[in-house]
Amino acid sequence: MEENRKVLYSGVQPTNNLTIGNYIGTIKSWRSLQEDYDCIFAVSNMHAITVRQEPAEFRRKTLSLAALFLACGVEPEKSIVYVQSHVPAHAELCWALNTFTYVGEMERMTQFKDKSAKHADNINMGLMDYPVLMAADILLYQTDVVPVGADQRQHLEIARDIAQRFNNVFTPTFKVPEGLFRKVGAKINDLQEPSKKMSKSAENPNGAVFLTDDRDTVIRKFKRAVTDSDAEIRYELESKAGVSNLISIYSVFAEKSIEETEREFCGKGYGDFKLAVGELVADKLAPIQAERERLLKDKEYIESALKTGAERAAKIANRTLAKVYKKIGFYQL
Repeated sequence: MEENRKVLYSGVQPTNNLTIGNYIGTIKSWRSLQEDYDCIFAVSNMHAITVRQEPAEFRRKTLSLAALFLACGVEPEKSIVYVQSHVPAHAELCWALNTFTYVGEMERMTQFKDKSAKHADNINMGLMDYPVLMAADILLYQTDVVPVGADQRQHLEIARDIAQRFNNVFTPTFKVPEGLFRKVGAKINDLQEPSKKMSKSAENPNGAVFLTDDRDTVIRKFKRAVTDSDAEIRYELESKAGVSNLISIYSVFAEKSIEETEREFCGKGYGDFKLAVGELVADKLAPIQAERERLLKDKEYIESALKTGAERAAKIANRTLAKVYKKIGFYQL
C-alpha cells in the first residue's frame, strides 16, 4: 500500500451468475480505480451464506469470481484481492460493532425487507445483521472511499453512523468513509421489466444479461428488450424507462455520455439501436470471458494471489481490530 493514497474497499458476493448490472456497478471501474487508490477487493463469501448455498458449487463460484476479478484487470501486485472468510477479523469486528448498532436500524433497512419477502422461509439473523458485517468490512481497513450503487447508499450510511457512534464513545478509531457514486449506469434495470433492477435471480431469463452469456444470447436478449410505442431514442426515465436503460448501458460500455449516445442514434429506429447495444456489449464481454476461462485453468495462480491478498488484508485488519479491542476493554495477552 502506498503512503498518502486513499484506501478504497469494494466486494462482490460469489452467488448466482453475475449480470452486466453487477459488472457496471462495481467491477468494471476497478481497473482504473487501482491507479488512483490503494484498492482492497473482496470475494464476499460471508455475506452470501444468508441464503443457503450448495457447498461444492459455492466453492466453485468463489474461485470463479476471483478469476473474474483478475480477468477484468485487477492486478494483485497493485491491489489486495482476497476471500472475505480468509480474514477472521471481519467476523470479530462485526460482533463488536453489533453492540453499537440498534435493532430498529436493521429492521428499517430496505434490503432486509426485500430479502425477507423473497426468502420468507429463511429470515435468519445473518440477513438482518448483513449491514453490520458490511460496516466491519469497510471499517477494518480504515477505508476512505467506497464505490456505491443506487441501492447501497443506505448500507454506507449505516457504516458511517456506526463509525461515528464508536468514535464518539471512545477516541477516534475509525475513518468515516465517503461514497464514490457513479453518475451514468448507477442502476441497470431489467430488460423485460425496466422499472426493476437487473437481478441475478430474474424471473424472466431474458431480463438479465449475464457475464457468461455467449454472443448470440447477449444480442438476442437485447433485441427482445422492452421499450415503448414512441420511436425516439431519448433519455427520459419516467416515460421511457426501457429506452433510457438501454441508453445507460450503451453509454457505459462505449464510454460516452448520455448526450453523445442520444446524438449518435438520433433518427434511428429501436431495432437498429437494440442491435447496436447488443453487439457492443457482446464485443466488450468476449475478452473478459476468454481471460477468465484461461485463468480458471491455472488454479494455482489464482490461489496464490488470494493467499497473498489475505495475508496483506489480515495485517491491516488485525491492526484495526487490536485498537478496537483495547478501547472496549478486552483483556489481551
